[in-house]
Amino acid sequence: MSIDFRTSEEPEALDGHAAPITPTSKRLTRGQLIRRRFFRNRSAIVGLAIIGVLVLLALFGQYLLPWQFDQRDVGQYYKPPSAQHLFGTTQAGFDVMSRTVRGLGKSLIIGFMVAIIQTTMAALIGSSAAYIGGLYEKAWLWVIDLMLVLPSFFLIAIVSQGGPKGQYAWLLLVVLLAAFGWQLSARVVRSLSMSVKEREYVAAARFMGLGTPRLLVRHIIPNIASMLIVDVCLGVGYAILGEAGLSYFGYGVQAPDTSLGTLIAEGAQSTTIAPWIFLAPASVLVLLVMCVNALGDGLRDALDPSSLSGGQA
Repeated sequence: MSIDFRTSEEPEALDGHAAPITPTSKRLTRGQLIRRRFFRNRSAIVGLAIIGVLVLLALFGQYLLPWQFDQRDVGQYYKPPSAQHLFGTTQAGFDVMSRTVRGLGKSLIIGFMVAIIQTTMAALIGSSAAYIGGLYEKAWLWVIDLMLVLPSFFLIAIVSQGGPKGQYAWLLLVVLLAAFGWQLSARVVRSLSMSVKEREYVAAARFMGLGTPRLLVRHIIPNIASMLIVDVCLGVGYAILGEAGLSYFGYGVQAPDTSLGTLIAEGAQSTTIAPWIFLAPASVLVLLVMCVNALGDGLRDALDPSSLSGGQA
């Protein structure tokens, strides 16, 4: 009497021998899992699509629109939306739609530049403080605590007013916004790096004689990259709102250039008689920030395995 020890996973072939086992499913990589979880988040997909449309509009809109942002239509002052001017005109005869597209492009440039710079600063300072420790870490923590209590809005306003004027004066605004926007992210990076630096591969790299800069760039920062990606996305929204607030009070982008904050400030003065001047840039600003935040939330849920928003892989 013989006993068959084959399981249900070993099907019997016609000749009586066990047939080879074929895999029924393919193992997904981390990137595939992240993409699957991200594309299950409908709000993130909608936000990404709208951001893509707005970016394309900011890049190519000036070549498609009949009016330039600095071109006046003489005699067409405070005109409501019409076939000739879809978003109406300003008190000086400028086309509101063309100026909104120009302001959108400038706000996007400032937002992305500020987010990338401040996240890079937070990654380098936070990870190096956690890895080196000692007086170096205490010094940076003291700097972070000091900058968090400083009135950043007033300091940026004062420095920007005394800064250089001209076509590229907005670059100073980028530097100032980034200089006062990395502190909280640096604290989070430091906390994450404290646990990463105790891993075996970091100790092995240190024993092999790898220098501190290369160790940070190759082993510590890549392992907290998911947090940094989300920080960049959310930083874009905060930077755009910061630029809009400063420009609204006259401390941001200066004429003849324009941004969404500058346009909102111009439209606020004539909201009762020409509301279209205010509504167009304000609506684009709200839509842009909402989509950026939705994209950031979607990336955070996709990169966090413990989050239930992305569903099961």
